[in-house]
Amino acid sequence: MKTLLRGGGLLVRFGGAAEARLVQVLRLAAMPSLRFLLGVVFMWFGALKVAGVSPVAGMVAGTLPWADPHVVVTVLGGVEVLLGVLVVTGIALRLALPVLAAHLCGTFLTFVMLPGLMFTQGDPLLLTADGEFVMKNLVLIGATLALIAHCPARSRNRGPAQPLTARAQASVQE
Repeated sequence: MKTLLRGGGLLVRFGGAAEARLVQVLRLAAMPSLRFLLGVVFMWFGALKVAGVSPVAGMVAGTLPWADPHVVVTVLGGVEVLLGVLVVTGIALRLALPVLAAHLCGTFLTFVMLPGLMFTQGDPLLLTADGEFVMKNLVLIGATLALIAHCPARSRNRGPAQPLTARAQASVQE
C-alpha cells in the first residue's frame, strides 16, 4: 500500500497522467466554452428586456432617468441580444468584445445614479441584492478581457481567423 502512495507509485503516476490529459482537454475547451456561455447569458438577459419581463428594467430606467424607460430598456436589450449572438457565433469578435466590455463597465453607473438601491444604509461595503447583481459584472468584465486577449488575429489577406504564430507570440510577450 505504501508503494501506491509514495511519489513513484502507480496511483500517483496514473493521477498525474489523468491530470495532464484533463488540463489538455480543458485548454482546448475553456475559451470556446467561456465565449459561448458569456454570449448565451447576454442573449438571455437581453431577450428578457426586449420582452418587457426583465427584473432589472426599473434599475436600468432609474440609471438613465433622462431617457424614455420603455425605449431605453428595449434598445439596451436588443443591443445585448446582438452582442450575445456575435459572441456565440464568433462574428466580429474584435468589435463585439470591446463593446461588450464597455457595456459592462457602464452598468456601474447604477452605483452613482442609484446609490440607495445599491448599498444598505449608504455603506459601500454592504451591498444590496441589486448591488451584488451589478458587482458580479466585474467577473463578466474579466471573462470578456480574457476572451479579448485570446481572440485570434485575422490574417492580412482577410482569410479566416488565425492564431498568433510562435514568433508573434514571442514578440507580444517581450
